[in-house]
Amino acid sequence: MATGVSERKLPPADVAVIGSGIAGLFLALRCFREGLTVVVVTKKELSTSSTNWAQGGIAGVLDVENETSLEAHVKDTLSSGAGLCDEKVVRSVVYEAADRIKDLVEHGVEFDLSANGLYDLAREGGHSDKRILHAKDRTGAEIERALTEEVAEEYDSGLRILENWMVLDLARRDFDNPDDGVAGLWCMAPDGVVYTLAAKTVVLASGGAGMLHLATTNPSVSTGDGVAMAHRVGADIKDMEFIQFHPTALAVDSEQPFLITEAMRGHGAVLMTQSEYAKWRINPTSIIDASYMSKYSSKGSLDTRDIVARATDREMKASGDSHVLLVTEHLNSEELVHEFPTIASRVASMGIRLGSDPIPVRPAAHYLVGGVSVDHCGRALRNGKPMPGLYAIGEVARTGLHGANRLASNSLLEAVVYSERAAEDIISRATNGELPEIIENLILWRDDDLDEFSTYPPLNTDLMALRSTMTNNVGLVKSDTRLSHARQRISEIRSEIVPVWHSTKPTQSMVEFRNLIICAELVTEASMARRENVGLHWNIDLE
Repeated sequence: MATGVSERKLPPADVAVIGSGIAGLFLALRCFREGLTVVVVTKKELSTSSTNWAQGGIAGVLDVENETSLEAHVKDTLSSGAGLCDEKVVRSVVYEAADRIKDLVEHGVEFDLSANGLYDLAREGGHSDKRILHAKDRTGAEIERALTEEVAEEYDSGLRILENWMVLDLARRDFDNPDDGVAGLWCMAPDGVVYTLAAKTVVLASGGAGMLHLATTNPSVSTGDGVAMAHRVGADIKDMEFIQFHPTALAVDSEQPFLITEAMRGHGAVLMTQSEYAKWRINPTSIIDASYMSKYSSKGSLDTRDIVARATDREMKASGDSHVLLVTEHLNSEELVHEFPTIASRVASMGIRLGSDPIPVRPAAHYLVGGVSVDHCGRALRNGKPMPGLYAIGEVARTGLHGANRLASNSLLEAVVYSERAAEDIISRATNGELPEIIENLILWRDDDLDEFSTYPPLNTDLMALRSTMTNNVGLVKSDTRLSHARQRISEIRSEIVPVWHSTKPTQSMVEFRNLIICAELVTEASMARRENVGLHWNIDLE
């Protein structure tokens, strides 16, 4: 039975959250428990997020009286960001870490403990000390488990969850005046019907855009939806040229990408080319000196991701090899299996044993450092000023914490810190009557006169062309010529897709493709505008 136009409205909400990772769920719980009406819209199941895929952990100094340790975390973050971090933001996040980690524990997150009953802290690339809390090698999954269970408990109390609903776009309060901000969104139900959801506040917690590249550690839902939607309503988008590539993604052809956590290198694993490994096996000298990373950094395999990934890429191109090797033979195999059970199980299915066999790895797109520019409490900015009714938290947001390169395990920390700040700001404004009013007559999405999107054969071909273009031209290493080629090819793809978008009813695949095109344009243009090599942005014409 067809749904009437008058029925295509969902009950309004104080807060509409787009996304169900650590940032979105933490904020949703916080706001709901303060009496606000909250709806979470997620395009897959509740736990299908990048948070769930995070292996390493969450960085934080727990001893708030230890000024030396706190300042060391600040210094490491600033150093990793290559001079482009906002130091005020860095300090505030680092000094807030202990409280937010305590919040996660109170939500039921169980971090690993050592034999003495204290937290078992790990070290990762770019960190000068052990300050990473983890739950074996599936920290993100543990956080997602705890938060998802708490959300499920609140479901009967009125916390609304829309699973497998696709947000199409944000709705402006005034279509002709983006300065007035956002008043809700349009979202598509699993049956394809599009509904209007009016909200006082919309919170983007939709993750990154790993699907811009052929090789990514992200889940398939990472299609840059939040960045694209924010861009379309006029929000400021910054630092899109900084896409972090993780140096050690499992180098096997698989529909399910798999990350080898940086914590394994923190445990002592070492990167080698295939020829270096063969020589080392014959003549096992110092394993540190045997690694190509000794040529690039005094920190060896445990330097920051930008340095390690770029060095790895250079070695692969020089040798023609499709991957390098992560060597663990010098480490205790029982300890490795105990510390990294998820990885051990995955590589075992390929006939690889931790502590006995090298692991084939290569860089893969991992994290979007840039995104929607926000203030200290996660409010989206337009021309540098807060945009009414719109927040962005988690990977979709550009806070200034990461600068030109994110320090390992600072992402989960940033997500929970800004989630708390955004929630506190929303709750405070609600208490003081400062949230925007609900617009009852928010415009409906009208697609009754459009054709059904049944088949568009070029879609998959065009999508692969876009991802190939970004991989080949706007990846780890760029050039002016490659960037110009990418700009032209993306424009051609856009010209093919836009008419289809305007003439057919929306589908999730088309919505995601549209968003990826916008993100590809933003990344390419930002890369062309950046005329210095810094952090994750490297243009060979600027060397």
